[in-house]
Amino acid sequence: MTLSLNEQYWTSRYKQNLIGWDVGQVTFPIKQFLDQLVNKDLRVLIPGAGNAYEAAYAYASGFKNLHILDISKVPLDNFLEKYPDFPKSQVHHENFFDHQGKYDLILEQTFFCALPVELRKDYADKIHELLVQDGQLAGVLFNREFGNDNPPFGGSVEEYRSYFSNLFEIKKMEPCYNSIPPRLGSEVFIKIIKK
Repeated sequence: MTLSLNEQYWTSRYKQNLIGWDVGQVTFPIKQFLDQLVNKDLRVLIPGAGNAYEAAYAYASGFKNLHILDISKVPLDNFLEKYPDFPKSQVHHENFFDHQGKYDLILEQTFFCALPVELRKDYADKIHELLVQDGQLAGVLFNREFGNDNPPFGGSVEEYRSYFSNLFEIKKMEPCYNSIPPRLGSEVFIKIIKK
């Protein structure tokens, strides 16, 4: 891949407001998933959190052990400016693959599709490492190809199963019925449990 998707790249995208993935609010699939969770004490990570609308919603809903991570400082600073009461110790400005910690739940919202395809197996391995036993990864992946040389990068359920099936029990990986209108028919909701 000729494109270097490093901190400089993502910071440039934020500064130029080239953030087409940003819908300005928590997305329906993540909101409805969070609304079904009874245990608010779960240790939660949102990698590639960006402007972290999902985090703002989850935190307001009572998930206080919530961590957000992004390679670019710009969206994290934006988030802290909007939510100054959010614990700064739970905001991680770093590369996902360098992050250390243990989580009960990792939420996936546009991060996986921002990574170069050749890092997808590494993503699955890192998610497995970060989750406690029986911890889960839940969220949304694209179920279509974009034909892009830059993010987002699409894929298919069959491809995704190849990355996750050895390390996780796949509870759900099916078309998303509650996508936001522009993404209707092009997303899958996943819920997978660490083996």
